Amino acid sequence: MLDARMREGLAGAQVAERRADGRVNAQRRPTSRSLADILRENIFTLFNGILTACFVAVVLLGDLRDGFFFGVVVVNALIGIVQEVRAKLVLDRAALLAAPESRVRRDGEVVTVALDDVVLDDLLVLRPGDQLPADAEVLESTGLAVDESLLTGESEPIFADEGSRLLSGSHVVAGTGYALVTAVGADSYAGRLTGEIRRHSLVRSELREATNRILVYLSWVLGPLILLTLIGRVLAYGGFSELFVDERWRRALLDAVAAVVGMIPEGLVLLTSLAFGVAAIQLAARKVLVQELAAVEVLARVDVLCLDKTGTLTTGELVLERTETLDGPVPEEHAHLALAAFGSDDAGNATAGILSSRFRAEGYRVLRRVPFSSATKYSGVMIESDGAGGAPVQSAWVLGAPERVLADHPAAASRAAEIAATGRRTLALARTVDPLPEGAHVPLTGVRMEPACLVVLGETLRAEAPATLGYFGEESVRVVVMSGDNPLTVAAIAQELGLQGEAVDASTLTTDEELARALETASVFGRVSPQQKRAAVGMLQQQGRTVAMTGDGVNDAMAVKDADLGIAMGSATAATKAVSRLVLLDDRFDRLPNVLASGRRVIANVERVSNIFLAKTVYGILLALVSAIVLWPFPFLPRQLTLVSTLAIGIPSFFLALAPNRRIYTPGVLHRVLRYSIPTGIIAGLTAVVAYIPLYRSVPLHEARSVTTVALFVVSLWILAVLTRPLTGARVGLLGAVAAAFVLVCVIPFTASFFEMHVTLSWELAWGVLVGVAGAAGVEAFYRFAKRRALVFDRL
Repeated sequence: MLDARMREGLAGAQVAERRADGRVNAQRRPTSRSLADILRENIFTLFNGILTACFVAVVLLGDLRDGFFFGVVVVNALIGIVQEVRAKLVLDRAALLAAPESRVRRDGEVVTVALDDVVLDDLLVLRPGDQLPADAEVLESTGLAVDESLLTGESEPIFADEGSRLLSGSHVVAGTGYALVTAVGADSYAGRLTGEIRRHSLVRSELREATNRILVYLSWVLGPLILLTLIGRVLAYGGFSELFVDERWRRALLDAVAAVVGMIPEGLVLLTSLAFGVAAIQLAARKVLVQELAAVEVLARVDVLCLDKTGTLTTGELVLERTETLDGPVPEEHAHLALAAFGSDDAGNATAGILSSRFRAEGYRVLRRVPFSSATKYSGVMIESDGAGGAPVQSAWVLGAPERVLADHPAAASRAAEIAATGRRTLALARTVDPLPEGAHVPLTGVRMEPACLVVLGETLRAEAPATLGYFGEESVRVVVMSGDNPLTVAAIAQELGLQGEAVDASTLTTDEELARALETASVFGRVSPQQKRAAVGMLQQQGRTVAMTGDGVNDAMAVKDADLGIAMGSATAATKAVSRLVLLDDRFDRLPNVLASGRRVIANVERVSNIFLAKTVYGILLALVSAIVLWPFPFLPRQLTLVSTLAIGIPSFFLALAPNRRIYTPGVLHRVLRYSIPTGIIAGLTAVVAYIPLYRSVPLHEARSVTTVALFVVSLWILAVLTRPLTGARVGLLGAVAAAFVLVCVIPFTASFFEMHVTLSWELAWGVLVGVAGAAGVEAFYRFAKRRALVFDRL
């Protein structure tokens, strides 16, 4: 209870002292990544550095035609920067507190202050609709009730008596009161949770991990290879003593650049990002917001889907299903009059709003109301109505939990329990023989009741939920329902949706070991705390499972953030949406199969095109080694490798990455890619070597390089042809188009000059085509062998 001194609140000097000490409600905790960090990590990478050095060398040589490869570096860096800056902005905006202002008492007066101006020990003045700006302790309560559903998952309002602890972020739904601020800023519940939410993390992507591992493997060999290439170029042009004769250093440096560019799969990361980006655009058209590009892949790998009941499986709205009259002396019309009186309370809770839509009556007056209390589990009303002879008749009624209202009527209470076991929320209406208790939170102990009827409320199931859950069942994805509601209600709704098994009351699981054992056998949980949701996600991940978590309230935020794939509803809180990877903008759960299909397409197609890029890396390494050891001029100019890469790799890969593909995800992307790309890359490299050997001394160097480029293109085209199977009309057209484009480059004077493609109808050209065809035959033979030995998928 407030004494006279405390009712005055803080004095101005006390507020100023707390501001000076930093005991204010300001949120100044930044994200873990600054803009400088993002720029540094996307620009100053090993491969960007190598390719930039090569580009600078090309610029110094004075022929920018050999520098086209650098465009990939620029575009790829921009994609990464834009994506991560976007994620940073979303996280920076994440906050649990939405109310812009709060009412506090200072110097004996009630003043309105900004959220950040609330200080420690402030006296909050609370009324319905207010949001708690900081953690506080109730000092005085007049029917004060708060809604913590977004924080804890408990759907019922909590009665806040004197001494009760209130969490920042909760809302006052009824009553009034005063509360003393006990924690502000980063020390408050909302502040701590917001700090955790704002920590930067990336979704785990197998494609991204595979690409990064490839780059790590390459980083081990690139240094020695580049050094060996440079030494080989110097020796190939007569050693250091002859290096500056006739500007041989220019040719040596150009050869080194060509060798290095050939070794780096510069387009692989770019194409992966583009595939993710296109999938994200397509999903956005279906009302699915992808907040991190790699998230479209993850659902294809998910094998456990954790769902929150309210807002995911149900709409979160209660509907009045029916009333059921109980045996007793109360006439049905009297019960309906009482329900109309409960529904006429403009300041009532959600139940009152539901009753007002069904029950309406005239000829009565409300004399007194007893507000609902979560401590006593009932609300009351005393009404005066017109009797049979016109004389006024007074009656008192209570509406609340059957176990409280029908405690002295076991038969009626048993019937209420039967209905509740079907997943319905059941309230009992009774007329009191004795007067209503005085006060807002006095139990019904000793008050005699006459049972009137049961009010049966049901949650509205989402129409799309059964079919969507059935789909995931067919896809061998385990579904785990975790709700803060009553286990009986959760179990009944789960069974109605086709999920079998009894619900576990998570409030009885006091240790992590008990929760882990329950997760092994049960898939439906009620009374789950936010901490248990987060712990469950971690336990499933430790078992090697890929976990997706849906949610809409703040209580779901950390579990959503920790999951491999966090999914938020469009109506979710800002904090939950900020930490999620996907947002279902129209709250439709049936959007997830579209995400699964998009993820499968991205994984399968990126795996397909990764083979092409890595085959290029393999033959690039092989050619660099052979050139360095044999001490001959490098078989290609940088622009010639760019030509082959563009026509036989880059352009076709873009179309293949976007093509339909329903192949079911199977782990082990990197191993499968290496098993195919290394042998085919060796075949392509040997093809170029065999084509170049008899030419580089017998014909001019520019002609030898042109013919070797033709041979490399032919074998590269067949690598592409294998990877486009099954060959549909569109894919045959794609192969024909890139072949025709290469021929046009060779015959059109301007393009032939630009790419230094000096080819004529001669035995040299025939030799190059013949060797290229032999290399293509080798690729085909390896593919057929690998398919028989199950080293590659039938449909890459």
